Amino acid sequence: MSRAHDEQTIALAGMFQAAALVDQIANRGMVPQHNFETSIYSLFQMSPSSTEAVFGEPQDLPYNLSLGLKLLNDLVEKKEPKNNNITNYALSMIMLEKKLSANSAMLNTLAQRLQEIEGKAAYFSENTGDREITASDYTHSNVIANIANCYQETISTFSFRIQVGGDPRHLQNSENAARIRSLLLAGIRAAMLWRQVGGSRWHLLFFRSRLRPSLRKLKR
Repeated sequence: MSRAHDEQTIALAGMFQAAALVDQIANRGMVPQHNFETSIYSLFQMSPSSTEAVFGEPQDLPYNLSLGLKLLNDLVEKKEPKNNNITNYALSMIMLEKKLSANSAMLNTLAQRLQEIEGKAAYFSENTGDREITASDYTHSNVIANIANCYQETISTFSFRIQVGGDPRHLQNSENAARIRSLLLAGIRAAMLWRQVGGSRWHLLFFRSRLRPSLRKLKR
């Protein structure tokens, strides 16, 4: 079962990282760029060779998912959360993923839209002289705006929505709002990955200690 636990830990770290980044933008208006790039990059990994590949090269995961791994470790060790919003966002992502997975038409629409948006990222990559798309290309402001629009036209149509709290000065900024919506979609993508590798809410609530060995490996 260790491989399954490794994969579930990676997916959960991706989800908690996206939730934490949403909270940071909402309250501070800024985030660690490498964590942000990793979360957005994951949206475009449609046919990854492995669970690790969703978030970059395996050897880079301790860096790419550093924020998510720390939060997940705190959860496993039952440390008092500094901010309950992050956990609430993560649980809401799981709920929305369940709704999304039951809606095949919306899933197809999302896949098509993300493929189109990836083409825009490729365009910006060519304009900067890069030979191939990098994680930073996916965080170009125009690309983020398109991801946010995609979120509004799909996930936001569900009756259940994630209510993001924070500093109104940051929440009312259009670029911040677009980054938040993009990260919410990245978190839902991670929640889908978690379910695909065998994760469930029961695991999150009652079997968190099983993730300890995987966390030790991933954080090394």
